[in-house]
Amino acid sequence: MLPGTQPPAAAAPPAAAPTIARPAGPPAPTIVPGSAAATPPPNKPQYAPPMASSAFRAAPQVAAPLPPPPRRDLTPLAVGAGFVAGAIVGATIADLQGQRQVVVEGGRTVYTEPDRVIVVDPSGQAYVRGDDLYRFRYGARDIRTETVGGETRTIVIRPDGSQIITVVGPDGQLLRRIRRGPDGRELVIIDNTYRDPRAVGGFYVDLPPPVVRIPYDRYIVAADAASPDLIYETMEAPPVDRIDRRYTLEEIRYSPNVRMLMPSIDVNTINFDSGSWAIPPDQAAKLQAIADGLNRAIQRNPREVFLIEGHTDATGNDTDNLSLSDRRAQSAAELLTQQFNVPAENLTSQGYGSQYLKEQTDGPSRINRRVTVRRITPLLTGDASAPR
Repeated sequence: MLPGTQPPAAAAPPAAAPTIARPAGPPAPTIVPGSAAATPPPNKPQYAPPMASSAFRAAPQVAAPLPPPPRRDLTPLAVGAGFVAGAIVGATIADLQGQRQVVVEGGRTVYTEPDRVIVVDPSGQAYVRGDDLYRFRYGARDIRTETVGGETRTIVIRPDGSQIITVVGPDGQLLRRIRRGPDGRELVIIDNTYRDPRAVGGFYVDLPPPVVRIPYDRYIVAADAASPDLIYETMEAPPVDRIDRRYTLEEIRYSPNVRMLMPSIDVNTINFDSGSWAIPPDQAAKLQAIADGLNRAIQRNPREVFLIEGHTDATGNDTDNLSLSDRRAQSAAELLTQQFNVPAENLTSQGYGSQYLKEQTDGPSRINRRVTVRRITPLLTGDASAPR
């Protein structure tokens, strides 16, 4: 617990999870009037820009870093052993509701699940934090963890002798992710050591919305209507607006206007059962075009990093939706690795619950239940090249 914070309160029942009001706010990106991007294509709501309430677009009131998720035992998972997602706590959100521990720390409500934390700020904004390392178990020959000078290094050794090295600081924050080849050569995929003092809590950046000058069906690409070439072009596309500096992975995860500097692909070709994050086997093949585009982009540039985002509709409470969306994003990332050989170290995942609705309804919505893929390499590297 941070100095000066209040001692934990007594545990609250899971049923008390708050439901956050969702008044419709302005579109996330700014649209240039009169341009080709002024409106989504007519009668195609899948291209609509996500909307957010003002609470979800404000800085957190508590300026403290997010707590790290619980640590899990990292043991190798053999190729062909099957899906990792849900292996610890089941495959429906109902399995989690009785396992959450709830405390109030420094004015924030913290829900701890066996493998995640959900933090609700007094402003109403909520954040979920998981652990990418769990995805790296698949196909590993061995996994070692060592502590050097306060930094924890997790080394995943693969059958060909290559290694994926993840370095985190004493506070649990990712510092570096490195791929070391069998010949000993190292490639830094993520350098997350930069910290900007203006970031609230080290994870939120207050940026104006980006100005989008490209057509909306090229800014938000619907996978079910996109050709393989368009999917790949979107995964290679530059930022839609100028990038002023490099951003940390946390700033990208939790600052919507930072993420929205990059085009995205809505993977609306797969559906999830209500309350579940498992991807049915008959839908797995629908990720082939996405996987092909990812692998093609990573082969061209082995340092590419892609964010897999999970979203839900507005049914259910906000805590369940945030956890559910994060698990759906993780499931998609795991499937891309396990079935299509997309390198796990080039992917990261994050859930946003029902915070960014495309269809403004509190009822069930297939459009809102979506997984999104977004290239974030320029954000991590600070590539300031002007958009084409």
